[in-house]
Amino acid sequence: MARILVVDDEPSILELIRVNLEREGYEARTVADGRAALAEVEFRRPDLVLLDVMLPGLDGLSVCRTLHQNPATRDIPIIMLSARGEELDKVLGLEMGADDYITKPFSPRELLARIKARLRRKPEESGPGRLHSGRLVIDQDRYTVFLDGEKQDLTRKEFELLRFLARSPGRVFTRDYLLEQVWGYDFTGDSRTVDVHIRHLRQKLEQLPGSPQYIETVRGVGYRFREGEV
Repeated sequence: MARILVVDDEPSILELIRVNLEREGYEARTVADGRAALAEVEFRRPDLVLLDVMLPGLDGLSVCRTLHQNPATRDIPIIMLSARGEELDKVLGLEMGADDYITKPFSPRELLARIKARLRRKPEESGPGRLHSGRLVIDQDRYTVFLDGEKQDLTRKEFELLRFLARSPGRVFTRDYLLEQVWGYDFTGDSRTVDVHIRHLRQKLEQLPGSPQYIETVRGVGYRFREGEV
C-alpha cells in the first residue's frame, strides 16, 4: 500500500484528498505547513508527496527544493498543487524538481489518475554501467553524473533527460518526444519544460573552461547529444 503525504493549509482540501486516497487503498498522511511536511518526510518516508505551492511559513517551492537537494529524498515523486495557473508557477515547480503540476480546483478522479501515473514511473535502479563522453561520466547504476571527476548536482529529471539523450548520441529528438519519454505520456506541461531543463543542464555541464557543448540544438527540430566517445 503506497503512502502519500498531502501538504495543504486548507482543511477542506486535506479532507477531500484524504477521503479519496483512502477509498482507493492508499495510506494518507496530512500536514498543513511546509516545516511539518519536511519533518513528516524525515519521520516516515512517503511514496509520493502532494504539495501545495502557497503554504504558511515555508512555501511549497522551498519544500520541493529541499527534498530534491537531499539524496535521501530526491527520488520521491512530487505533484505540486496550486490555485494559481500561471505558467511561471509551473516552470518554477518543475525547476525545483516537481514531477507534475495540477491546478485547483481539480476533480478527485483527475488527481488519482495523476498519482497512479507517477507511482508507476519509478526511477530506474540500474543500467548497463557508465556512459562516457570526454570529461563527462554518467553513472547509470548510481544515478549520478561526474564532470572531471566532480559529482554534479542534477535533479532527477535533469539526469533522466541527459541519460536519455546520451544513450543515442547523434540522434535528434523532438521536444514532444522527449516529453513523452522522460516525463511520461500523461504529463500536462508543454515543450518549454524541455527547454528549461536543457538550459539548466548546459549551465551545469559547460561550466568549466574548454567544456564542449554536450547537448546540441537542431534548429526547428529538437535536441541531440553530441556524437563522440559515448
